[in-house]
Amino acid sequence: MKLRFITIAILFISIPFLGLIKKENSDHSEFGKKPIVTGADQVEKYLPYLKRKRVGMVVNQSSIIGNKSSVDSLLKLGIHIQTIFGPEHGFRGNASNGAAVADEIDPGTGIPVVSLYGKKRKPSKEDMASIDIMIYDIQDVGCRFYTNINVLSEVMESCAENGKELLILDRPDPNGFVDGPVLDMKFKSGIGKFPIPITHGMTIGEFAQMINGEGWLPGKLKCKIEVIPVKNYAHNMDYTLPVHPSPNLNSQQAVILYPSLCLFEGTIISQGRGTHIPFTVLGSPALKGVYSFSFTPVSLQGMSETPLHQDEVCYGLDLRKYDMTPFRKKGKINIKWMMDLYKAYPQKEKFFDRSQSKQMGSIDGLAGTDLFKKQIIAGTSEEEIRKSWEPGLSEYKKMRAKYLLYP
Repeated sequence: MKLRFITIAILFISIPFLGLIKKENSDHSEFGKKPIVTGADQVEKYLPYLKRKRVGMVVNQSSIIGNKSSVDSLLKLGIHIQTIFGPEHGFRGNASNGAAVADEIDPGTGIPVVSLYGKKRKPSKEDMASIDIMIYDIQDVGCRFYTNINVLSEVMESCAENGKELLILDRPDPNGFVDGPVLDMKFKSGIGKFPIPITHGMTIGEFAQMINGEGWLPGKLKCKIEVIPVKNYAHNMDYTLPVHPSPNLNSQQAVILYPSLCLFEGTIISQGRGTHIPFTVLGSPALKGVYSFSFTPVSLQGMSETPLHQDEVCYGLDLRKYDMTPFRKKGKINIKWMMDLYKAYPQKEKFFDRSQSKQMGSIDGLAGTDLFKKQIIAGTSEEEIRKSWEPGLSEYKKMRAKYLLYP
């Protein structure tokens, strides 16, 4: 499709009306000092295309135009939003990790909200019959086991099956590098659906192109997509998220640590769920005397109702002030924390035992391979572990290059 542009006069009217605020970011070395502008903020590029259409929107609390909900903003501009589709954590982003979310009527707008994390995981034929076009606008964090890319593929599948177009309002990837073992598809699950590494280094718009291009939809269906790209953005730029992407990623530090720390959900080590500082700490009651830093997970409504080691004092690592620069400079997740905590853990046979926890799956499912666990147990060096990720990692990078929208 060819998107039309509205006039400068209309643009000047709509921007003050919405209170658009462009997000400034710390690294603009390749584009001078131009601010990064998300796809959603470029209203002039897609607003005319939505006029007189019944619109479905896959959105959550991170879906904003300027500093306001994209749903509210588009409604004020006269767009007919027929249905809202909510992912994990719900449309307002206040449901706990893994909790089923029910359909509802949004009290603020009166629009029906269909949950894609409850009885259904993709819009039904009936849902799609009531709309003319679907919008996907959700902030991702560039990690294989973060479920937004699963939602994307399921929405693409539904659009393809029902002959509807998907308009993607693209947003930067805060973890813009590529690292980790590529998923062995025998470990395919809800926390790993595609043959990609732990950090895939793609925006949602780029990833949608990969899904189409690699034939990852059932029956090799192709979804008609249009991407509104991010302006003034490159993958090596730092980007601070203006809205927390989910309840347990409630700081920029957590967002950047997430690809490394989420691996611990396949262990007996707490990542701070049940605290107000999740994914910035690591610990276990069994590490008392080894580490002096401590925290105590408790039941927190909307974050973690039944966290690992609930009401027990955990001892371990405080990473809240850890220098994040190496992640960006080296483009690598940190696996040394896994190696060190395994060595320090007194009951090694229990380290990878998650039978007492209701959280995410096994370490094999998270790592995407059964070799990683064996390597940690054997005391394999970091260099040798990383060598074992090849040639899969290099082959993925070549495949990824075909779909990049940004340098």
